[in-house]
Amino acid sequence: MSDSTQPLDIDQLVEWARGRAELLYDGVEVAHRSCGIALAQTFGRPTAPYQSLRRGGITGAGQCGAIKAGELILGEIFGDPNPTGSVTPALEASILRYNELWQERVDTGDADSIICNDLTGQFADFRGADRHAFCTRLASDVAWCVARVILEQGGRFDTPSAPTS
Repeated sequence: MSDSTQPLDIDQLVEWARGRAELLYDGVEVAHRSCGIALAQTFGRPTAPYQSLRRGGITGAGQCGAIKAGELILGEIFGDPNPTGSVTPALEASILRYNELWQERVDTGDADSIICNDLTGQFADFRGADRHAFCTRLASDVAWCVARVILEQGGRFDTPSAPTS
């Protein structure tokens, strides 16, 4: 599970996920990833479908890519792999808990919704440092929530070494 020889406890794993998403989104130590891709990579998911979450569905008119990515990751982990299957009890419980956690933990600023344009419209310059810091915190807080839910529901995720690019 971890690069170290000691297994991480739940709090350490949750903090690892928060820090990994921050590393991937922030773009200081490694190349910047969009919010959805940062979440996908944090939890070892294929990144291609998460590209469509960038800037709220590309246009900014969709829901926050980080928050939406959290739902999709939980669906991948706890959903029924049968395309005609019902919602699994674990998926239902994980989504309910996830919604509770992100609404408690994620700072949406003055936005009235989680539409990307509403969230980022609080900032005069979309490419500015303030908006970037806001979205970095948002993505890392969502990762914290996703990790907590995965572990509370009996799931697991790997903690690979940090990417170099």
